[in-house]
Amino acid sequence: MKIGIIGSGVVAQTLGSGFLKHGHEVIIGSRTPNKLADWKSQNPSGSIGTFDAASASADLIVLAVKGPAASNALRLAGASNLAGKTVIDASNPVEDLPPDHGVLTLYTAPTDSLMQQLQHEFPNANFVKAFNTVGAASMVNPDFNGIKPTMFICGDNDAAKQSVTAILDTFGWEAADMGGAIAARAIEPLCILWCIPGFLHNQWTHAFKLLTRE
Repeated sequence: MKIGIIGSGVVAQTLGSGFLKHGHEVIIGSRTPNKLADWKSQNPSGSIGTFDAASASADLIVLAVKGPAASNALRLAGASNLAGKTVIDASNPVEDLPPDHGVLTLYTAPTDSLMQQLQHEFPNANFVKAFNTVGAASMVNPDFNGIKPTMFICGDNDAAKQSVTAILDTFGWEAADMGGAIAARAIEPLCILWCIPGFLHNQWTHAFKLLTRE
């Protein structure tokens, strides 16, 4: 597929390299594409450009920016460029505040989520929450001693979730479909839980695992 990534931080660059590794075409979009020069030099088969350039030609889009910047980044990408496409939402609605005893603060209420807000603003896009509950270092084919970690996903479009599930499988994850976009209200706060061992004990290489008993 042609993958358009909106964002230029470590998550965007890690996922961009991961998609290239698995044979996809990748263009990473940024407000200032020149800041991606190092990524481009390390990934010569990848492309860099603006947000709208990354989204216009993409079959699938990845949103990898900070939560407060998500809506504006998508507007710059162009609503028409998002229409009918799967958008993997890896962002989290985290306040720009230091953690309190290792606990981050979200700016969304318990009855809302960032992804629901984005789905409402861009109704013709097919948002799927994913990659927001783990650090960049473990996003692509992580090694947990042969155990596949769990990535919780949600979204209103079943075909979009199937596409993301296939990507996650390729990237070494098992997908746990939590249902419609409303489930982002539960998935987004998991980023707080994931970060606590990091802030308290400098442990950043863990992941969640959903266990079931037959």
